[in-house]
Amino acid sequence: MMQRKIREKYGLLLGLVGVICFSLTLPATSMAVEFFGTTVVGLGRTVVVAILVAVVLLVRKEKLPSPRQFKSLLVIAFGAVLGFPLLTSWAMETLPVSHGAMELALLPLATAGIAMFRAGEVPSLKFWISSIIGSLAVIVYALHLGFGQLQFADLALLAAVIILGLSYVEGGNLAKELGSWQVIAWAIMIGAPFFIIPVGLNLTTEMLHAPIHAWVSFFYLAVVSQFLAYVAWYSGMAMGGIARVSQIQYLQPFLMILFATVFLNESITFFTLIIAVIVVFSVISGKNAPVSKKAFV
Repeated sequence: MMQRKIREKYGLLLGLVGVICFSLTLPATSMAVEFFGTTVVGLGRTVVVAILVAVVLLVRKEKLPSPRQFKSLLVIAFGAVLGFPLLTSWAMETLPVSHGAMELALLPLATAGIAMFRAGEVPSLKFWISSIIGSLAVIVYALHLGFGQLQFADLALLAAVIILGLSYVEGGNLAKELGSWQVIAWAIMIGAPFFIIPVGLNLTTEMLHAPIHAWVSFFYLAVVSQFLAYVAWYSGMAMGGIARVSQIQYLQPFLMILFATVFLNESITFFTLIIAVIVVFSVISGKNAPVSKKAFV
């Protein structure tokens, strides 16, 4: 019993570490993309971390995924390795981090909704109401900052949320048989070879003169955001329980706002905090909403 409690506490700690690491992703992206551009930041991080991942997989002598597992890994690579990094890098060229934090706060709700549909479950009215409230809050916030209209960067972030939610669900299912961190590791190895050419074509000599904070941000995205954060997050859920550890994710938008203030000197308004609270409570309510199985006739 004592060992179980220690294991759960360790799992919660790892989960918190993972969330903190993920919360620094948007600030790091904002600092790096100014000097390296969308393609290098969005795809180059995978090319760099693939070297580390390849060494880990070889040292541990991990078995190659089966053809069936490979199909799921393609979905995960499309979301977590290609779509999400590229879309968020593009969005962070024009949007403040606090703005992005609001929209990414919908990720747990999107993941829960996709998981329900994949499992053949029917979301309840409470789920839909929570989803609508959270989404409307994000849209109102985006319209407020966009002077009455949504920007393309807003649509990119919302698309990133859906794409990453899909890859989370696929990864969660595959992790049961392939292993937690192995899922993102193999997804990285699948995507990296296809990214080498576009990244190489976008490299310039001017990038060599980028300031140190841009280089630190880029390597943080590559090593931590793209890999180590996933290791901590998945390991934490495996040890502390998915339901319990996943609750820590509600801290993420507030941590993003905090880091945006500390590292980017963004001014955080009372309106931003109010919207963040509304979105997080909507996500909590939606995730805890009852579901029912589809009836087949």
